Amino acid sequence: MEREHKERESKDQMDEGRGNATGKRKCAIARVRIQAGSGNILINDRPLEEYFPRLLWSSQVKAPLEITQMGGKLDIFARVSGGGLTGQAEALRHGISRALLEINPELREALKKEGFLTRDARIKERKKYGQKGARKRFQFSKR
Repeated sequence: MEREHKERESKDQMDEGRGNATGKRKCAIARVRIQAGSGNILINDRPLEEYFPRLLWSSQVKAPLEITQMGGKLDIFARVSGGGLTGQAEALRHGISRALLEINPELREALKKEGFLTRDARIKERKKYGQKGARKRFQFSKR
């Protein structure tokens, strides 16, 4: 029992300055790992600017770091799958925010104020039977 406690303690000390989290948006899932470093951001083993060529997407990913002033202090490694690029960028933003909380719980207020910790629950509405789509009906003919 005492041995397990020591092992857990040493693991906690090793993990200090590191954070793991998962972010989700629409169908996109981002698994994020953060550790102390020089500000490198790798997404699916590619640099941020290469993976997200549009400024809007990359600025969404960097937003939690800019708000918490942690930009050049952390390295971020992420695996993203599913959805489109906008959904993936927002899933990354959600995952990075959660991982930052693991490192420093005092950042909760700033991240919560910006809405980065809230899971955006808006997902695609299902198609209904007897209809062409989720809301669209089949064409109606009076005669």
